Amino acid sequence: MTDFNTRGVDHIGFAVPDLDQAHEFLTEVLGCVLGYSLPGGPGDDEWNRRQMHLPPGISMTGVKIYRCGNGANLEVLGFEGEDIRTEGPRNSDAGGHHVALYVDDLDEAVMKLRERGVEILGESMTNSGPAEGQRWIYFRAPWGTYFELVSYPQGKAYEAETDMRLWDPRDPAK
Repeated sequence: MTDFNTRGVDHIGFAVPDLDQAHEFLTEVLGCVLGYSLPGGPGDDEWNRRQMHLPPGISMTGVKIYRCGNGANLEVLGFEGEDIRTEGPRNSDAGGHHVALYVDDLDEAVMKLRERGVEILGESMTNSGPAEGQRWIYFRAPWGTYFELVSYPQGKAYEAETDMRLWDPRDPAK
């Protein structure tokens, strides 16, 4: 237990090489809604290093905050400068990550992503054990961020074993 009250995840932030491309993908392909945009930060190297751990010569070009259904918001950050890495971490690398989005119909969602030319990784998988009842599949945004679609319309097997419940996008009030 912590000494402070963590209420939940407010947002997940990630950098993109092109804010306009990310905006189009998030709104037109994934159906997210733009909440607001912020201009870039100060170009001061010391401030950028202290506040965001940026190397010298890199500055923020802007920030966009999106809502994608229920759950945490997405904070998308743009940067410019000479020393920006263009290859993101793999899922297995330290700092590797993905953003999982719940959908009611996994097969329909995958079909629509394929129609849009989105890179789908492998085939949909069905979980066993405590996550039995869940299906999932990974895909990648045009700039390389990993996303996952998940669906468990009848719930997951762990729910029969305990009263504890993970947050559930099917019923966000619980």
